[in-house]
Parts: sequence; C-alpha cells; structure tokens
Amino acid sequence: MLTFYTSSAEETIELGKKIGSLLQKGDVIALQGTLAAGKTTITKGIALALGIEEEITSPTFCLISEYYGKMPLYHMDVYRLEGTEDFINLGTDDMIYGDGVSLIEWSEKIMDELPSSTIIIRLTPQDDGSRKIEIENWNHSEIK
Repeated sequence: MLTFYTSSAEETIELGKKIGSLLQKGDVIALQGTLAAGKTTITKGIALALGIEEEITSPTFCLISEYYGKMPLYHMDVYRLEGTEDFINLGTDDMIYGDGVSLIEWSEKIMDELPSSTIIIRLTPQDDGSRKIEIENWNHSEIK
C-alpha cells in the first residue's frame, strides 16, 4: 500500500495528475471516503492527466459522467444506488471492461462486482485539514 498526505485541494489534484499519468485502458479505480473526503478532487487531477479539459463535477445525481481525452474516463457515483443489482442494471460492464478508465465513488457498496485488479484509493480527512490518501492494488510504476 502507498500512503500520501495532501494539505490542500491543489495538492490532491497534483497527486491525481501523477496517478492519471500512469493509468492504462481498462484500469478501474474504486474511490472510498466520507463526504468531502476529496474523491471528486482527486478525479479532477486524474482527468487533467488524461487530457480532459471539461470541468469535472460529482456525478451524484446523474450517476455516470463520461469524459473524453487521451482515453475515455467513466466517472461513476454509486452513493444513491441500493446495491450491486442497481449497479449491474446501469450497464457498467461496457465501461469497466472497455477502452477507458473507470473511477467509482462510494465503491464500498459494489466491491463484489469490480475486477480483482481494481485499484483502491481511500481518502481520509485528517483533524488538521489534510487528507490521508492510501492506494491499494497499485500495479503501475511508483508514484513520484
């Protein structure tokens, strides 16, 4: 497991850029953390690294946002879903097993449906306002 600490939204975006620069087609990222932990913020950095110029917003109400850059980015939010059956019914297999990168916020609810190679990024706000960011199942080059 890799562990990082960021002290601002800008630093979280920069870490996202480093992660995004190493992602490959078919990578799935399970984003986990409480409300306001920084899940969408780190996604903004990942999107920038993928050459996406559109503004990234939380897909809480639309469930899935698609963005296009060097490769597609499928940004999902499963917070409002009842469980895995709702996730399956969204038709996400085409995205998860497709030619882009899938980022899933609130992934704790549907982990059983994700590939074993899923990269888990857990964001935890700290008392001093910083964020602890842990990355599990990372099979790419080290993040510098």
